[in-house]
Amino acid sequence: MPSTDDHAIAQSLSSIRDYIRWGATEFARESVFLGHGTATPLDEAAALVLHSVQQPYNLAESYLDCTLTLTEREHIIQLIRRRITERKPSAYLTHEAIFAGLSFYVDERVLVPRSPIAELIEERFEPWVDESQVFNILDLCTGSGCIAIACAYAFPEAAVDAVDLSEDALAVAAINVEKHQMQEQVTLHQSDLFKALAEKPYDIIVSNPPYVSLSEWESLPPEFHQEPAMGFKGGENGLDLVIKILAHAGDYLADNGILVVEVGSSAETLQATFPNLPFYWLDFERGGDGVFLLRAEQVREFHSQFESAL
Repeated sequence: MPSTDDHAIAQSLSSIRDYIRWGATEFARESVFLGHGTATPLDEAAALVLHSVQQPYNLAESYLDCTLTLTEREHIIQLIRRRITERKPSAYLTHEAIFAGLSFYVDERVLVPRSPIAELIEERFEPWVDESQVFNILDLCTGSGCIAIACAYAFPEAAVDAVDLSEDALAVAAINVEKHQMQEQVTLHQSDLFKALAEKPYDIIVSNPPYVSLSEWESLPPEFHQEPAMGFKGGENGLDLVIKILAHAGDYLADNGILVVEVGSSAETLQATFPNLPFYWLDFERGGDGVFLLRAEQVREFHSQFESAL
């Protein structure tokens, strides 16, 4: 049953605009942490409200003054309250996340998609690859499958292999492969990075692996602790999986291939670990950092350093 206060809110607020404004105020007042795809309390509230009434996130402003039914109002109020009290990312409440302009199913078995790599995929990794020469793509630590599926859209002629160690994550990825009807183009593999894969040349290897150090993990806001720890923890310094990827990627890259890896907050540690490596740190117009790119010849040139760091 709605509380007395919530009943009064449902009676006094009527439009989509009203509930976006009210939700934004509540999120700001309760210091809800934002870090899963929205940057402001207003954006967070808009995402929840619009999803709850099955409207697109770019809904024309003229529709924001439409009157909601009492049932819709009560549902929105419940979602806003849950977001505050449970500290769950909104994507877990709506079971939807937008990545590279595409809708993905998500739940607590996977991290919420939010990587800046989306922007790179939308640009088809230009100018780093020749779009017409991309035939095989590998997505390591695929999680929800968002990177692999977005790559499949960007390169419709390419075969995409998507790898994860987690059975739970692969189950969610399978939902998204079916949702986007990518069964013929995207193949899911349960593997500890490259271990279960046959050696073949990939034109693009892309990964958003666990890269958070243990000390940083412990200090993250509660919203992050609603996500699977396996998707965050990268060992004592955050680089355990990153270094394994660097050490073995050379065996799986085509001669003109590229390796793109997100290391986020561990970027400084990685650069300090390999001070003479020419990591190219990518810039993103929509924000985000900590993503490096190496060409195949660079990965192979520094192979011995990566091996010695394992």
